[in-house]
Amino acid sequence: MEDKRNIQIIEWEHLDKKKFYVFGVAMTMMIRVSVYPFTLIRTRLQVQKGKSLYHGTFDAFIKILRADGVTGLYRGFLVNTFTLISGQCYVTTYELTRKFVADYSQSNTVKSLVAGGSASLVAQSITVPIDVVSQHLMMQRKGEKTGRFQVRGNPEGQGVVAFGQTKDIIRQILRADGLRGFYRGYVASLLTYIPNSAVWWPFYHFYAEQLSSLCPKECPHIVFQAIAGPLAAATASILTNPMDVIRTRVQVEGKNSIILTFRQLMAEEGPWGLMKGLSARIISATPSTIVIVVGYESLKKLSLRPELVDSRHW
Repeated sequence: MEDKRNIQIIEWEHLDKKKFYVFGVAMTMMIRVSVYPFTLIRTRLQVQKGKSLYHGTFDAFIKILRADGVTGLYRGFLVNTFTLISGQCYVTTYELTRKFVADYSQSNTVKSLVAGGSASLVAQSITVPIDVVSQHLMMQRKGEKTGRFQVRGNPEGQGVVAFGQTKDIIRQILRADGLRGFYRGYVASLLTYIPNSAVWWPFYHFYAEQLSSLCPKECPHIVFQAIAGPLAAATASILTNPMDVIRTRVQVEGKNSIILTFRQLMAEEGPWGLMKGLSARIISATPSTIVIVVGYESLKKLSLRPELVDSRHW
């Protein structure tokens, strides 16, 4: 008899692709709305010098809310929604790569590691230009210049609609750096997100399996997965945060060298500077990862081909 504690992974060939993409876009949009404020806060914390503006995640949240209202927490959000495209490319690459690697290895760790890294490579090639623009928009504060570029308008930021701000930032990037400016920090992004993605998936499956072996077999798998997701995200965040800080500074401050950015950060703030924004990253990752994991696993179950539904234990 099958041990119900064994978590069966739904692979690419088991899915109804039409359902998978329709439900996937809706799920991804809901997740982005919920976690975007913490992404904005993380970006500002990582770019600021020392504690010149904010003393931490909560302090930044309160100050942005007081200064700009709720809309201040969503600066650059409309531009960032274009990453929905990269999100779908990510999951497609991940699932197809798992299927390809399965021809050479049945190890779930190997499949997850290779597929996670490959998916991130594809996604970042699409995401970086969107990130560059949205990060500059995130750095806009009323009456103050906190990044390389500042949206033109009156001091209170009124009279410039969202897409007008975006167009203004795009023009300034083009004028300053040309087309290459939209891929500023591309290598740093790859060095951040490929390891992050490659590490997250194996740890996610590892934690889920360990939790499954410790709990009663009647416990639903989705519970293990919902706990395993944030644990894997926290692990990956700690391991990759130093590169994430450098990536953000390269993209927002217009630096050309990862090495020089690293040296400057170490000289100004020491080793602890590499951990800036980590709490915001973990805080944003925890609820978002729970939603992502539960949503993604539920999405795969909803998209499972009808003839396979009765053969699975959840």
